[in-house]
Amino acid sequence: MPAPHNPFKQALKDGKTVFGCWLGLADTFSAELMGTAGFDWLVIDGEHAPNDLRSILAQLQVLEASPSHPVVRVPIGETYLIKQVLDAGAQTVLVPMVDNADQARQLVRDVTYPPQGDRGVGYAVTRAARFSQITDYGLTANDQICLLVQVESVKGLANLDEILSIDGIDGVFIGPADLAADMGHMGNALHPDVQTAIMGALTKIDASGKAAGILSTHDEMTRDAIKAGARFVAVGADILILSHTAQALASKWQDTLK
Repeated sequence: MPAPHNPFKQALKDGKTVFGCWLGLADTFSAELMGTAGFDWLVIDGEHAPNDLRSILAQLQVLEASPSHPVVRVPIGETYLIKQVLDAGAQTVLVPMVDNADQARQLVRDVTYPPQGDRGVGYAVTRAARFSQITDYGLTANDQICLLVQVESVKGLANLDEILSIDGIDGVFIGPADLAADMGHMGNALHPDVQTAIMGALTKIDASGKAAGILSTHDEMTRDAIKAGARFVAVGADILILSHTAQALASKWQDTLK
């Protein structure tokens, strides 16, 4: 029996545009709810949300029953962290702060079994291999793992061509907030200079044959990103959906008393 098919990776290979949302509440109940909303993919965020390995595992478990594909963002591109989330059952991993080809090259090795890579061969006891029921997991897993790297600095953009030349990277995600800050425009990803850099990078990624990704909560920017070549497009975050809707509801009724 081979490793499970990765529909998200296949969609990117086929050039489809898939829409996603960020999960930052670090909770299984809200993750399960978001899995019913109709998104193609959902990011379990290990970088900025209060997640650890066990909470990531729990969210992978509840999302297994949903049509939304879970993408796990690790806090940093460390081999041991990537090994753990893969063994926990993640098939798609998003790695932040990738600035050069050497980092990207090692990340490819991190998600790949020997002799091509460095992933530890302990799959017989892992959830990823259904606790030894997927007998051919070690021989077939490499083809179903999807590696997405985040380029979100001026240095990363300068090295984008070299990063794109690395085989084994399935997609490159441009991080608007960090890029804006690094360009001197903290909190203003809509600044014209930042937008020019983002759209230029997305076009370059798409032209390379790899999938381009973005997170945007501004409709005009989202449309521009899709036109520029973005194919895995996050359009919101559970925390923002909850907080903004709650604030608007409270304000609506408080205003009736004024």
